[in-house]
Amino acid sequence: MTASSPPFQPVLCLAILLLQSLLASSVVLSGLKNHGRRNEGHFRSPVLEANLSSCDLFAGSWVRDENNPVYQSSCPIIDTEFNCQMYGRPDTDYLKYRWQPISCQIPRFNGLYLAMKMRGKSIMFVGDSLGRNQWQSLVCMIAAGLPATSPTQIIRGDPISTFKFLEYGVSVSFYRAPYLVDIDSVGGQRVLKLDDIMGNAKGWMSADVLSFNTGHWWNHKGSIQGWDYMEADGSLYQDMDRLAALERGLRTWANWVDSSVDTIRTKVFFQGISPTHYIPSEWNASTSRSCYGETTPMMGTGSTYPGPFPDQMKVLEKVVGSMNKPAFLLDITLLSALRKDAHPSIYSGDLTPEQRANPDHSADCSHWCLPGLPDTWNQLFYTALFFRH
Repeated sequence: MTASSPPFQPVLCLAILLLQSLLASSVVLSGLKNHGRRNEGHFRSPVLEANLSSCDLFAGSWVRDENNPVYQSSCPIIDTEFNCQMYGRPDTDYLKYRWQPISCQIPRFNGLYLAMKMRGKSIMFVGDSLGRNQWQSLVCMIAAGLPATSPTQIIRGDPISTFKFLEYGVSVSFYRAPYLVDIDSVGGQRVLKLDDIMGNAKGWMSADVLSFNTGHWWNHKGSIQGWDYMEADGSLYQDMDRLAALERGLRTWANWVDSSVDTIRTKVFFQGISPTHYIPSEWNASTSRSCYGETTPMMGTGSTYPGPFPDQMKVLEKVVGSMNKPAFLLDITLLSALRKDAHPSIYSGDLTPEQRANPDHSADCSHWCLPGLPDTWNQLFYTALFFRH
């Protein structure tokens, strides 16, 4: 199925021209319309069917739900690398599942409820492209619950991009910091400073809700490695044990939260390690060498991790558990591991026709389609933020 971005309604042409002249990187949208279901009638608060304070949100199973997805691939903020339907994915069953915890019913996501609860406040995702995956999902989910005429604005930049729901004064941002800790240029070399975070952190201080992630970039080597040297205790290293480096960087982040964040005013989340699906033996596939061609989740109750449990997640759990002001761990690792079907695979706007013809070498089994799995991450984020946190 192929969808195209919806036309935006004209909103005071003169005002737009003036705004464009003042903010070259800012685009004013008249609403993300026609890409999802809208709740424009009487507003109701979500009804909770169980005591969520005692519910393990992250132990459960995937069940079929024809009400999903809550928005469509025409949501214009979705990057080409995540927009699987736009770039030719032929199946849609992967969109028709929701996460069902074992011991409770969680509220359905309500974009209007979020916009009203967060009026005048800001949410910021900080991390790598998996954080960007979740940021774009949340923007589309909120917009699908608001009137089509509700004005919005996007300001794209590096390291920060912000989407604003102007009627409610709500900002949802993504701050690119794949290691969380700072990277400085020293003598033309990129130095990953495992003990320093303030260069990045000064951009996070004003947020009312912070959601962090990191992980995949710590494993990169060769041409895709994001640094030339690591620095710890004032010494430079060409390399070190990557798990040890991750732990050191995470402890720098945790110390910053403990010492610098008022967790009464600012809610802090950390997204669990997002799994990949490059090893089909983890789900007993015998013919594939990647996630290409997978169309259904692994079924059964999500209590046993398929394949080896990620060592990075063990490090993350240890660091978060040792904090004086622990972040809420959005433990999406197991439930995501069951979704071998939810990756872009070859259906990414970033791939050439030649790459698509060779999925064993080019399929993206790391990121996630939008609409898709990150919508569940955000339903759980929404639940934790308003009904548990």
